[in-house]
Formats: sequence, C-alpha cells, structure tokens
Amino acid sequence: MLKFKLVTLSGTKSSNDVHEVLLPTPQGQIAVFEHHSPLVSLATTGVIKVRKKAGDPDDFMDIYATNGGVIEIANNTVKVLVDEADVPEEINQQEAEKAHQEAKNLLKDAKDQMSLDHAQTMLDRTSVRLKVAELKNRRKRR
Repeated sequence: MLKFKLVTLSGTKSSNDVHEVLLPTPQGQIAVFEHHSPLVSLATTGVIKVRKKAGDPDDFMDIYATNGGVIEIANNTVKVLVDEADVPEEINQQEAEKAHQEAKNLLKDAKDQMSLDHAQTMLDRTSVRLKVAELKNRRKRR
C-alpha cells in the first residue's frame, strides 16, 4: 500500500492508504504504485485519480480537480501540494460551465501576452473542473 497525502492551502484534503495514484505532470499522466522510484515533479492542471483498493473499478476512484503544484514520491508515500483541489461534490456544473465560457471570452479578447496567459490559465482550470463535474454526473447515471 501507498500513503497518499493531498495538501491544499486550506489544509489536508486527503490522507489515506491507497493502491494507485494517477497524477498529471508536464510529461503526461503518471501512475504510482507501491515501491515507485523516488521522484519530485511539478503537478500540472489536471485530474488526480486515486484507487484505494486493487480491485476497485475506475468508477470507484476518488477524483480531484487541481490547478498545479508539486509532487513528491518517496518511501511508499505520495505527497501532492497544490493551491486547491476540488472533489466532484464541490463543483456546481452550471457555475463551472459559466466560468468556462467566461474564460473562453477572456482568451478571445486578450490584447497582450499577460492577458493571454491569464486567460489560458483560467481556461485550463475551468476545463478540469468541468471534466470532474461530468465524471460525477456519469457516476450518478450508473
């Protein structure tokens, strides 16, 4: 088993023994299992997925929308430090869709590089929140 710890600016979001953790990194998504090599990496904006038990189906995985941070893997422990991490129950899909549209408008109207970078960051963040909200809705239908 791995020890998984997800820490945000507002405190510890998760601290559990788990089987597998899927993490978004600049090189793509990585899967972390017991006895993973030590690693320090950036976490990119994306979805963190956590499988608590080996036999759990994907629909039972815990999911978190994050907007980047730092990952440390050592001694069967995965620590992820992020500004924020939202679970599906914390995301209102209508609000997420509205924020996503506003980010698209900001991107379209950006006049300089700073505005463009800000708009792209907002678009990436809202895209991840929408994805997690949609995953929540798919689970409810099953």
